[in-house]
Amino acid sequence: MKGLDVYIVGGAVRDALLGLPAGDRDWVVVGATPEIMAARGFTPVGGDFPVFLHPQTHEEYALARTERKSGRGYHGFVFHAGQDVTLEDDLRRRDLTVNAIARAPDGALIDPLGGVADVQARVLRHVGPAFVEDPVRLLRLARFAARFHGFAIAPETLDLCRALVRDGEVDALVPERVWQEFAKGLMTAHPWRMLDVLAACDALARVAPGLVWNADVAAGLTCSAARGLSLSQRYALLCRASAPGLQDTLRAPSACRDLARLLPGMLDRLAGLADDPAACLDVLESCDALRRPDRCLELLAAAACVVEGIDHGLWMRRLASVRAVDAGAIARAAGGDVARIRDDLRTARLQALSALS
Repeated sequence: MKGLDVYIVGGAVRDALLGLPAGDRDWVVVGATPEIMAARGFTPVGGDFPVFLHPQTHEEYALARTERKSGRGYHGFVFHAGQDVTLEDDLRRRDLTVNAIARAPDGALIDPLGGVADVQARVLRHVGPAFVEDPVRLLRLARFAARFHGFAIAPETLDLCRALVRDGEVDALVPERVWQEFAKGLMTAHPWRMLDVLAACDALARVAPGLVWNADVAAGLTCSAARGLSLSQRYALLCRASAPGLQDTLRAPSACRDLARLLPGMLDRLAGLADDPAACLDVLESCDALRRPDRCLELLAAAACVVEGIDHGLWMRRLASVRAVDAGAIARAAGGDVARIRDDLRTARLQALSALS
């Protein structure tokens, strides 16, 4: 931008080097002040440090800054964003070298930390020893490993991750921040790798206590990604062997928690399913399919990653046939007798399912 010393930094530069589609661009402004930004029409949005929205594009422009550790956790930092902070100073505070590359308006790359070489070598490497000061960087590393599954993690970076766990810094993470990174990692094409990295760093039991991570769970999660399932479905498959208390630890949204609560019961019923109307009706009623048909179909699609032979089209027809039973007419015919209504309704639904055989 004319009159401002600005650079594109981070993910947009990295992804361009990898030939990936352009996403959101993050800008760093060097040598400016909040007053200069405001005078040029930028809107301040930053809390802990100065970030501004461009008056036309609404892209984020952050003042170049440094940071100093002042306490535990990812909030335990003091930021300095004075006019004396250089672009190189700003890049040195970042997490990974592949995220510490800048591009000038003329296209030139500024790469003081060897990020371009690491992109070319497909290596995720920490910028410096300060990596251990922020536990979120461990989660981001695991998420990037899932997104860029062809990248290796530098051994010395894994060593720093283990130190971060060993020193207790990871315990300062709050559940909401853990979930943000988990959700992003679960929606990658190779979500299993995020969990493998956390396990390799001895961090999994600390950030998701009670989560059972084994080959069977990994296989289900891999299948969910291959089939393009939703976040709720992937989360339910991740949690299917874990204790219910995990839901309180990860603070996932209600839709995710809902599927995670229901999937184990459905898997049990489907695994030993006798292909008769009563057993099929039991599966549908167990997840309140008559009132929540879409959720039932989501569960069945997730279950198909674990149980072989699930015919999704057949289950859609089963669900439609049961829902087509006129409960109102049955209630009127029963004259308000609650027990008779229940029995007659079940009989009618079983007959509808039998008609599909």
